[in-house]
Amino acid sequence: MSVNTRKLNCSPEDVFAVIADGWLFPTWVVGASRMRDVEEGWPEEGFHLHHSFGVWPFLINDETTMLEWDPPRHAAMRPKGWPIGEALVTIDVRPKGDGCIVRITEEATAGPGTWVPEFFMNVLLHLRNVETLRRLAFIAEGRRDPASSDGGNPGAV
Repeated sequence: MSVNTRKLNCSPEDVFAVIADGWLFPTWVVGASRMRDVEEGWPEEGFHLHHSFGVWPFLINDETTMLEWDPPRHAAMRPKGWPIGEALVTIDVRPKGDGCIVRITEEATAGPGTWVPEFFMNVLLHLRNVETLRRLAFIAEGRRDPASSDGGNPGAV
């Protein structure tokens, strides 16, 4: 299991606003390359994102299911990308000072990804999620609520 954390200069609500907007998924999730559909009801539990991963022309259609949705604290998702497999991804957010701490935990749960020795898989997932958290920070901090505790950012959208 890979665990990554990062301090973001925005509120937990700002982070969950990004996660809730399914159309932003390939913007912050490393490997996701395009959105095909966001089910009505996303991000509620049981609803899906339909996206692709990879680089054209080697794209695999994929879907992610929301398993747990408890904003602005916790989300758990199951991305599928057969023939590679499935994973469990949890995102936990807690306030910290004038920002928040975001923790992403990811582990392969089905398919060939589970055959990779845990140490090697964790290194790959860790590197991927360093960038995933960087991208999530860019978006959430850029969209943060100007009325939040950051004193009002005139550049916020």
